[in-house]
Amino acid sequence: MIRKGSRNRDMLTGSMWDKLILFALPLAATSILQQVFNAADVAVVGRFVGTSAQAAVGSNGPIVNLLINLFVGMSLGTNVIISQYLGAGNLEGVKKAVHTSILVSILGGLVLAVLGQFISDPIVEVMDVPDDAKAMAALYLRIYLMGMPVILLYNFISAIFRSRGDTKTPLLVLFLSGVINVILNIVFVAGLHMTVDGVAIATVVSNLVSSAVLLGILFRSRDALRVELRAMRIDLFTLKRILRVGIPAGVQGMVFSLANITIQRAINSLDTVVMAGSVAANYVESFTYSVLSSFGQAVTTFVGQNCGAGNYARCRRSLGVTFLVGYSFFGVTVALLLLFATPLLRIFNPEPEVIRYGLIRIRWMFLGHVFSLAVEVLSGYMRGFGQSLIPAVCALIFVCGIRFFWVFVVFPRNPTFSVLMAVYPVSLSITAAVIGAAALLTRPAARGLKRLEEQAA
Repeated sequence: MIRKGSRNRDMLTGSMWDKLILFALPLAATSILQQVFNAADVAVVGRFVGTSAQAAVGSNGPIVNLLINLFVGMSLGTNVIISQYLGAGNLEGVKKAVHTSILVSILGGLVLAVLGQFISDPIVEVMDVPDDAKAMAALYLRIYLMGMPVILLYNFISAIFRSRGDTKTPLLVLFLSGVINVILNIVFVAGLHMTVDGVAIATVVSNLVSSAVLLGILFRSRDALRVELRAMRIDLFTLKRILRVGIPAGVQGMVFSLANITIQRAINSLDTVVMAGSVAANYVESFTYSVLSSFGQAVTTFVGQNCGAGNYARCRRSLGVTFLVGYSFFGVTVALLLLFATPLLRIFNPEPEVIRYGLIRIRWMFLGHVFSLAVEVLSGYMRGFGQSLIPAVCALIFVCGIRFFWVFVVFPRNPTFSVLMAVYPVSLSITAAVIGAAALLTRPAARGLKRLEEQAA
């Protein structure tokens, strides 16, 4: 079973709401810190280099997400499988999943690092980045992709920690590496007069630090998550289980990224000021997404452990508790960000027009995030049972389909920034309704209980 300790959380017994909060809040803080440190890249180049450099860094966001989301989705597979093994007390399965996940992250990162050196320039061309930002955008993307081995390693190891309910350790390690990132940003850009290459190098170095520290902790661990060099191999059966959950989850993330790339291209067709406002707003609105996505991941781990232990009634109850707690924290976060939206945007760029466009995006996106919370929680609930394909298919059909239709049919008829941003609440509300219906119809907890009874018979 799960070894009790200061960093491990028993999700199998007792009240649920407090455990969900204690799991989700450090995870949300981790995601927010990531966004703060990523925002430091944009803020530093915006202040010390200029708007074109700011647009160059920001325009790479959807592309970077598209390339890594498949592997981040696979890390969700790691989270689910290890959670289920821990709940079932299968420590040998935990050991195999840990070592398999680490090797897959490193090998996958190496593939992306090599591939990135050949595809960076064509990607920037396809994205229709303005000429004054094109060269810097390609440079930033090329350096960033060189760091994919350590970036993916951090994500996979964080998933390993989350599987046992520990979200505090990745948070503390990220804070350390983030401080290093900010310091290096200032040194490289303000001190050495580098441009986007400075912030890209700082990002890679900080991820190297965070992944190395987390890996070192696992090497010294005394429980089933302990990493040993002699056990470092890929177990094909375990890999198959991870991929069964992880690939659909990754595809779902890629679908969102692909749809957002299409929207980003439409934003790029307006002008650089709109791009800069959208980039700044993206970092502000990401705070709310960090909160809502943390509850989606919390319910995944919660359901995964209880599914492994056969506690299917507790799995079902966790869905309602997660919605109640998640929307409470989401509402507080939105209220605070709306109150301080203008000062936050001014940090990235003080130009009035940039701030005006940033506020337009923030208002539309906050409305969309109301439905995005439902999408994340329902998807996470189903993934906890190992059912990752259904939410992925729903996202593919409805998120991607609606956003493509909007960009190529609705937006050209009235090509304004507000019309373009309206696609977020429209697509997310429909997707949330469809995934909710799918969760009711498939009844994953009932199917899990039936499998348990068949095994007992």
